[in-house]
Amino acid sequence: MIIFPAIDIRGGRCVRLIQGSFDREVVYDDDPVKVAKRWEAEGATHVHVVDLDGARKGEPVNYRIILDIVDAVDMMVQVGGGIRSEENVRQYLNAGVGRVVLGTMAIMNRLFVRLLCEEFGHQIVVAIDAREGVVSIDGWEADTMFLARDVAAQLGAAGCRRFIYTDIARDGMLQGPNIPALTEFARATKVPVIAAGGVSALHDIHLLKRLQPAGVEGAIIGKALYDGKLNLRDALQIAGGVPTADQRFG
Repeated sequence: MIIFPAIDIRGGRCVRLIQGSFDREVVYDDDPVKVAKRWEAEGATHVHVVDLDGARKGEPVNYRIILDIVDAVDMMVQVGGGIRSEENVRQYLNAGVGRVVLGTMAIMNRLFVRLLCEEFGHQIVVAIDAREGVVSIDGWEADTMFLARDVAAQLGAAGCRRFIYTDIARDGMLQGPNIPALTEFARATKVPVIAAGGVSALHDIHLLKRLQPAGVEGAIIGKALYDGKLNLRDALQIAGGVPTADQRFG
């Protein structure tokens, strides 16, 4: 299983939002590049970077900082936040980003996402963020009427090759992942799923690892790492060490 340390960027700084609220921000470091180097030094092979300003604005905002991260580390950098056009996708991929994460655009323009998945394959990841099973968009500030499991099934059938599932109610709360919701989501699609939201202890890594047969291939961890509740090296050891080439680059 792959562990993705999370780096959320707002105003050029490394922050965390509690339950996705822009009014509940905790600043962890003024230098996201330094944070990325730290996670790499502790053994991470992947990192999940989110442009929070971009997610809110609908276009990349912290683009330069993200490219600095790409240039500074050898990890596979997965980037989301404000990526809503083919031009945005190409800019990031051409700059060395390993995967781009589509959120709002994937939900609201599924035909376009299908075309992107056909062209870029495994470099496209669709993020589905949900409150009580219902999809949220626009940086978690707007709810839809779509059920996460239904969207996953539809986009999986349309060619999406990887999902990130975030349980918003658990994000930043250190309450553990929502295993029933995650299991239901993973079973609704036939492609790999990366879990996000709620991981707070090494026990949670064990729980998520048990879901690998259902399709859960990784976990994004943020607050638990920054608050010292969880040691990255220990998490990586439990997760199973070095990922395969397909997992790292596919």
